[in-house]
Amino acid sequence: MEDKKQPIVVKKVVKKGGHHGGAWKIAFADFATAMMAFFLLLWILGFTDQTQKAAISEYFENPSPTFGASPRPSPNAIDGPGGASTSMIDHGGAMELYSEPPSPESMDEATIEKLAEQAEERRLEELLAELEAAIEKSQALQPFKDQLLLDITPEGLRIQIVDKENRSMFAVGSARLQPYTREILHDIAQVINDVPNHISITGHTDARPYPGENYGNWELSADRANAARRELVAGGLQQDKVGRVVGLASSVLFDKADPYNPINRRISIIVMNKRTEEAIQHEGR
Repeated sequence: MEDKKQPIVVKKVVKKGGHHGGAWKIAFADFATAMMAFFLLLWILGFTDQTQKAAISEYFENPSPTFGASPRPSPNAIDGPGGASTSMIDHGGAMELYSEPPSPESMDEATIEKLAEQAEERRLEELLAELEAAIEKSQALQPFKDQLLLDITPEGLRIQIVDKENRSMFAVGSARLQPYTREILHDIAQVINDVPNHISITGHTDARPYPGENYGNWELSADRANAARRELVAGGLQQDKVGRVVGLASSVLFDKADPYNPINRRISIIVMNKRTEEAIQHEGR
C-alpha cells in the first residue's frame, strides 16, 4: 500500500492598521509641552514686579534686537523666516500673554504707601552706598574715616561725625568749626543734596559741665548743630532741605558706659524718611 504524503499548508497572517496606536503619543507630547509653557507663564507672572512685566510687555510688542531700531511693519509684528507675522500665535486668534501694569487708581492706599516706603528705603540704601564710596574716594576724608559713622535707623539714614581724642570737630568749648570739619560737611552736602528727603541736624556733647554762666551744654550743642547747618548750606545743600536743628547736650549719649568719652561729642545728620518728616510736621500743629 502506497503511502501518501500530506501537503504542508503555511498560513501567513497579515496585520492591518499600519501605525495604529502611535498618534496618541504625539497628542500627549503636544499637551505636555503646552502645560509646561502654561506653568512657566504662571511662574514668570508670579515672580516679576510691575516694572518687569511692563518691560516684558514692551518686548513682545516690539521685540527688536536693540531699543531705538527702525519701526516695525505692525505694532505687534514679529519677524520670522517667512516674513512678518501680526500675531504671536496664529491659530485663529491670539491670546494676550501679558497685562498692563495696574494704574495707581486701581491700587488701594495701603498698597501705594507700602510701595512708596520700599522705594524710599532703596533710595536711602543707595545713598548710604554712595556716601561710603565718596569717603573711600576722597583723600581729604581718609584721615577722618573712623570719625564718620553711617547707618540706617527707623528715622532714616544717619550720618554721625564724632570727636576723637586730640581731634575735635570744633574748637574747645566753642561752636567754631575746625577746617577739616568744614571739608567733611561740604562733601556730605554734595551727596545728600541729590535726594528729595529733608534732613535733621542734632548736636551732642559729653557729660562734662560747661565752665560758664548762663551758657551750658544745651546752648553749646544747639549752636554747634546750627554751625553745621550753615556749613552744609555753604557746601551746596539747599536751605529748604533742613527740617530740624536741635541741641540735646548729653541727654543722648553714644557711649553710655563712659559719659566723658569724646565720641559722645558729635553732630548727627539724618536724611529723614517720610514717616519722620510727617512726625516733625505734626509736632508743630
